[in-house]
Amino acid sequence: MAPERERMPSGATAATRPHRVRLDQPQPRRTKVLPEWDPEAFGRLSERIARFLGTGRFIVWMTVVIIIWLVWNIAAPHFLRFDPYPFIFLTLMLSLQASYAAPLILLAQNRQDDRDRVNLEQDRKQNERSIADTEYLTREVAALRTGLGEVATRDWIRSELQDLAKDLDGGRRSDGQAVFPAERAVGRDVDDR
Repeated sequence: MAPERERMPSGATAATRPHRVRLDQPQPRRTKVLPEWDPEAFGRLSERIARFLGTGRFIVWMTVVIIIWLVWNIAAPHFLRFDPYPFIFLTLMLSLQASYAAPLILLAQNRQDDRDRVNLEQDRKQNERSIADTEYLTREVAALRTGLGEVATRDWIRSELQDLAKDLDGGRRSDGQAVFPAERAVGRDVDDR
């Protein structure tokens, strides 16, 4: 026997039917608890901060702020001092600054490593194309050299013509026959056909 299906009372509408998950329709968007951010924008911001942290200007400004902090908390009247002698609040602020600076610098370095990896891959592909082109051109030059080896050169033709001129000067070939035998006046083209 087949399992029993839920029986719907006659006249039931879609609103009164039990809710089933439909696979042919997208699910509604879930509400997110955490805020969303653009990772590229955050990465660019972290790179700008890391670049600023690595400049002399940052060191000068940080030194000026610390000096003002110390002078204020030493020379100001007691009721205006907000961080007395052990300067615990200053230590806390510097630690907080360092705890944010280190991950931002690491994030900027990771992004730079990713860019370097892409550039290295592009350079590797370009080198492979250059090597393939060089090998192709080398094969073509070798084929041209081989082909030129079979072609009559100017020096070879010159030497052949000089040998022929020497033979003509004697009027005889090396085998003793005349170079140009006497031509027959009548019907000389008959044998050529």
